[in-house]
Amino acid sequence: MSPTHPSMMSPKIAVICRNTLSVVGLRHILQEVLPLMKVSEFSSMDSLMQSEPESYFHYFVDEDILCAHPDFFMSSRQKTIVLTSSKEVEGEAAGFRSLCVCQPEQQLVKSLLQMEQMAHAHGRNLPKSFSVHEERQLSAREVEVLSLLVQGHINKEIADQLHISLSTVITHRKNITEKLGVKSVSALTIYAVMHGYVDISLI
Repeated sequence: MSPTHPSMMSPKIAVICRNTLSVVGLRHILQEVLPLMKVSEFSSMDSLMQSEPESYFHYFVDEDILCAHPDFFMSSRQKTIVLTSSKEVEGEAAGFRSLCVCQPEQQLVKSLLQMEQMAHAHGRNLPKSFSVHEERQLSAREVEVLSLLVQGHINKEIADQLHISLSTVITHRKNITEKLGVKSVSALTIYAVMHGYVDISLI
């Protein structure tokens, strides 16, 4: 049997971090933001090196691990994102894109979506056999409600802007969550941005 061509395999992300809680939370969000990607977790550089490290599209790496292995990550600088505890990045990590993991979930989601849109909007830089958008049917009115919701508007504001009743907004929200199978605002935000229903700058 011939080996599978790389372009037919799921793109992979490596998360290299010693903090288990950070890894679990980041993996969940990454799989929402980039559902086509397979997320693999590593607690050390040694474990990454035993798993074909060159096969990963991105490395999300703890700042301490990056500083201990600067040569490896410098050679893959374009696909490395440093996980930091603050927004100020110094030393070895200063030349890399960074992601502060100590921020509210909604802001963390926004930061990841901004990175995704810069690197992979409309499937850019991903294998051509994969489509970024999974089609799910929302009505035009549901899209309007979704867009306003993820922009931070409450039900009454949405009703006022769309000139519909409060109960109608609640019904639309219920239908949206049932159709998409998600309830959290973060998950709805990811869906709205990934499907082009709202611009990331408006969130």
